[in-house]
Formats: sequence, C-alpha cells, structure tokens
Amino acid sequence: MELQKLSNGHHHGFVPLENGIPQAEEEEEMLPHKSDGTKKPQFTDFEGKTSFGMSVFNLSNAIMGSGILGLSYAMSNTGVILFIILLTCIACLSSYSVHLLLKSAGVVGIRAYEQLGFRAFGHPGKIAAGVIITFHNIGAMSSYLFIVKYELPLVIQAFLGLSSNTGDWFLNGNYLIIIVSVCVILPLALMRQLGYLGYTSGFSLTCMVFFLSSVIYKKFNIPCPLVPNGSNHTTIINTTMEEEGQCEGKMFTINQETAYTIPILAFAFVCHPEVLPIYTELKNATKRRMQGIANVSIMGMFVMYLLTAIFGYLTFYVNTESELLHTYSKVDPLDTLILCVRVAVLVAVTLTVPVVLFPIRRAILQLLFPEKPFHWARHITIALCLLFVVNVLVIIVPNIRDIFGIIGATTAPSLIFILPGLFYLRIVPTEQEPMKSRPKITAACFTAMGFIFMSMSLTFIIIDWTTGEKRAGGGH
Repeated sequence: MELQKLSNGHHHGFVPLENGIPQAEEEEEMLPHKSDGTKKPQFTDFEGKTSFGMSVFNLSNAIMGSGILGLSYAMSNTGVILFIILLTCIACLSSYSVHLLLKSAGVVGIRAYEQLGFRAFGHPGKIAAGVIITFHNIGAMSSYLFIVKYELPLVIQAFLGLSSNTGDWFLNGNYLIIIVSVCVILPLALMRQLGYLGYTSGFSLTCMVFFLSSVIYKKFNIPCPLVPNGSNHTTIINTTMEEEGQCEGKMFTINQETAYTIPILAFAFVCHPEVLPIYTELKNATKRRMQGIANVSIMGMFVMYLLTAIFGYLTFYVNTESELLHTYSKVDPLDTLILCVRVAVLVAVTLTVPVVLFPIRRAILQLLFPEKPFHWARHITIALCLLFVVNVLVIIVPNIRDIFGIIGATTAPSLIFILPGLFYLRIVPTEQEPMKSRPKITAACFTAMGFIFMSMSLTFIIIDWTTGEKRAGGGH
C-alpha cells in the first residue's frame, strides 16, 4: 500500500508510451483481449490483492464518517426539496470526479494522487496535492475524534447510572480520546496495507446501519411537540412548539446557517484521497472496476445520508442541532436505544480514523521521502506524529462545526472539483478524448465550479463569523 519507489517523478516499471498513450491503457480501452484470455495489466506499480467487496467497504467507510451526524441539521436549514437537490448534485459530481482521477491515473501509469500533481504541474503541483490531502484528512480525523470526545463520556456516564458528569478523569473527553488513539487507532494505523482494514470497515458500516435504523425508529416514538414522559431525565426542548409550523417540515428555506450546508455535504462525500490507494491494492485493477467500486460506495452512502437526514429532521424539525445525537440526549440522556446507538457510532468513527490516516502518511512519504523504500521506522513515526497533532487539535478547537465549515469550504472543493479537473486538463492528451463529448470542456467547467463553490462558501462563513451572531448548536 505504502510508497512505491519513484525516480524523477516517474514510477519504476512505468507503462511504456506509444504515441503519447500508455500502451497498456490503449490495449485495455481499444483492443480486445488476447485469445488466451489474458491481458497486460494497466499498472505495474503494485499488484493488488484486495477484493471488490473489501474495496467497497474501505471506500464506503472513507466516505461515511462524522458528516452523517450533521445532515439533519443541514436539511433543517435548506428544506427537504433543496437538500435532496444539493445531495444528489454533490453525489453525482463526486462520482464524476473519481472518473477524472482514474482517467488521469491511467495516463500517468501510477496510482498516487501526489504524482498526478507532479505530472500536471511539476513539484508545485505535487506539494499542493500532498498539502491539501494532509489538511483535509487531518480535519476529517479531528471530526471523528470530536465524536469520541463528546459522546464517549456520555456513554460511560450512562453505563454508570450517573445523571451528570462528576468531573472524574474517566469522564473527561480529552483523556478519553488519547486512550482511544493509543489503544485502538494506533495499532490499526500501523498495518502496512490499507486492504487489511476491509474487515473493520465492514463492521464500521454495520454500526452505521444500526444508527440509521434507530433514527428511523425514533421518528415514530418521539412526539412533537415534545412533552415529559415521566422520567426525571426528559427535557422539553422547546416550550413554544404550539406556534404554527413548528412541527411541519419545510420544503425550501434559506437562512444564515444555509451557508454551512454545501460545505457539510461536500465534506460528507469526500473520499478522493482514498480512491487511488484503494485502487492500488485492488485485485485485477482496471478503471472500470474501480469506477464500479466508487459508484456502489457513493450510491450506498447517498441512500444512508438521505434517510438519516429526512428522519432525523422530521423528528426534531427546528430543534435539530448540528450534532444529531446531542438532540436525542436532550429528550432522554439515559435512553437505552440511544445509548446503544452512541456506542455504535463511536465504534464506527473510531474504525474510520485509520483508513483516513493512510493517505496522509502516503502524501507525507511522497513529499519528504520520494526515493526511499518502505521502512517501519518512518511508517510508525508518521502515524504517531499525526495522531499527536490530531489529538492536540481536538483538545484545543471548541466546535466540531467549525471544522466541518472550514474544511468543507476549502479542501473539500479542491479534492472533489478543482484538482481532478486540473489533472485531467493537464494530463490527458486531446487525442484520447471522445470526439463527440469533448470532456475537457466539461472538466474545465467542473474546475471553475469548484473555485466558485470555494469562494462563495468561504465568503458566507466569514460573514457569519464576523457578524458575531450565535449559530445554532454552537456550544458543541
């Protein structure tokens, strides 16, 4: 999985070019298979051994993480119809972005995001790709550990039958994320190949399916307006629910918080740093096979995202908070089902962190040690340093949505729109384009869309910050 040796920006065993077109790719795309039923591999950088199913688990796990907890909040600030439109657009654009990446990788002949940047723009492109991947995935890891920081103390508190936090060290989220990082995340992050995490990714996805099932079930068991159920722990979220429309879902709505919706959605669909590493380890790797993995993963996550957002929003309506589980805790913090859901989500996000860490380590190795073979000392040291930085960041930053907003508005559009489009424009020869579709024009529009999206999102978020108005759920 890890760094394959590079020489002058080209990979050892690079597929030879024929008239500017990689020979193996030309054979795969244009020629029928040989009569003996075999064909030359498109890539010679690594012989993958990971199955289609395990690759789907890993990529789905990379897509789905803490972002799913913010989707109901996003729907509450856009309305049901507008949210569905935005979610569908982001999912389709994400799939097209994967296509651009795979096409560019086929021309370069190697499956490393940073090397696409090198081939497109030289060393500045390689550095930019590596830095963007590093910052985005550090943000993603931080968001996952934020869930651990705030949810694990509540789980322990509920198991101990405590109605409030007593201040003991084992109820301190800062201590708990360090313990989880050392005891669970670090051992998984030290595995040499990403494919080995397919089993943990499958279990993580199972946990999130349980989360979705519980959200759907709770929709039909939590009344609106909320009323006490006789428990000492039940809280009325809003005592003015009698106001007209408070228990009705909105189809379209625009407010100041809508500025965070598209970054949250973009953040929830970013899997592109993991696409090429998973492609590297895929057995019988072809562009069509990897695109199929991406499409299956994105479609599966689209369905889960949509159902979670709809049923979560239609449970709490205007009272939906930026972290959905906190909204449930205001109804009954000791609810048994929600306690199990918290445990499931904690397991899911914890097992996702190692998957997200792999591309960062690969980017760092590409930038700092491009000529060095695999070495366990570097492998372990980088993992330790990354977990240290992420833990410090989670301890210092007070609000998970600040991470969603800034990462979703900067690195997410770069990875979904800008870089794949630029790579395609700079790498893929014009003669390889289908004459009728002119995909370079589409790629150029795709890239421009990314810059527009980034500018608008950053502008709205900065305006929101500078106004000083309190954002809903800002205390988390």
